[in-house]
Amino acid sequence: MKKISLETGVGVFMVIGFLCFAWISVRLGDVNLFAEDTYRVSARFTSVTGLKTGATVEIAGVTVGKVDSIDLHPEDYEAIVHMKINRGVKIQEDTIASIRTTGIIGDRFVKLSPGGLDETIEEGGEILETEGAISLEELISKYIFEGK
Repeated sequence: MKKISLETGVGVFMVIGFLCFAWISVRLGDVNLFAEDTYRVSARFTSVTGLKTGATVEIAGVTVGKVDSIDLHPEDYEAIVHMKINRGVKIQEDTIASIRTTGIIGDRFVKLSPGGLDETIEEGGEILETEGAISLEELISKYIFEGK
């Protein structure tokens, strides 16, 4: 009788351990197992150097979404960035999207600067005002070679 209760206790302990491990894996992996409460918006940029899928989208330093995918427009060779924005966040039509860097050489993210219009961008809409990524290497080479 004692052996059965000891084995049962160890089994329950193992099951609880595996459940805790699974929960931590899901939380740290930022995995959404259920339906996401986001909507999709896109923006065209002349350059998205260093921006990666999964990068954050911020307004006033607050994360409001993530970069879902980055595609190349086949005709005008512009980068199309598709973003998933949290449903509670409304983006005005005159919002400006720009590619910024955290720190001097940190990761790239999309910064949204809200506009003043009352009209908002709906699901599948596009942000029209954009500022591409600034390349530090291009700025330095321009300063060195054109500064003479």
